[in-house]
Amino acid sequence: MRERGKFWIIGRVILVLAVAVLAGACSTIQVQSSELSNSISLKPGDLRRGGVAFITPSTATGHEQDKQALALVFGDVLQKERPQYRVVSLAETLSDINRAGLAVEYTHMYRDYQDTGIFDRDTLSKIGQAVGARYLMQLKLAGFSQGSNDRFGTLGLRVLQTLQANVRLFLQIWDSKNGTIAWEGMDELNYAYDTDREKPVTFRKVVTDAANRLIAKLP
Repeated sequence: MRERGKFWIIGRVILVLAVAVLAGACSTIQVQSSELSNSISLKPGDLRRGGVAFITPSTATGHEQDKQALALVFGDVLQKERPQYRVVSLAETLSDINRAGLAVEYTHMYRDYQDTGIFDRDTLSKIGQAVGARYLMQLKLAGFSQGSNDRFGTLGLRVLQTLQANVRLFLQIWDSKNGTIAWEGMDELNYAYDTDREKPVTFRKVVTDAANRLIAKLP
């Protein structure tokens, strides 16, 4: 009886290991993206000639702490994908705004945008001059979520799970010379992959993928 129990346990262990190996071999990455863009007045070469600066992103309620991270990740992707652009980071923009004595005016402009979706033309012009860039990028994080679902288990052990993340990202490029929206685009990205590890799909990963898709649409 003891020998039979011993072989039964060994057989179960081998089965679990085999399933784990099979699960790892069959893991897949699934990316679904829904993109939309509209070039209103932006022409090829405009961003290279005029330069582009990031202003403070807006976010859905509960994601206010992600503003700086969003601009940092998107700016890093933009510089890698379009090295010919002069890109002013959010940190540099805010420093230039404060140095120029525009902090109060910038705060009022940003608050008005939350209610109206419009940036004041005169303030945009002052910001463009302060940062030395004609075009201003404003990102909006409309949503971000991440989670996991168990896919397969045996003997009470979880062998395979699906890790998921979703991001909805909106981008507007404003022309600081005339106060108009020159380009806008959005991307909703769903990312999922099967794994036997406890490593989640990170904010940086999904934002980087969404940024690549949006930047590819720029003229």
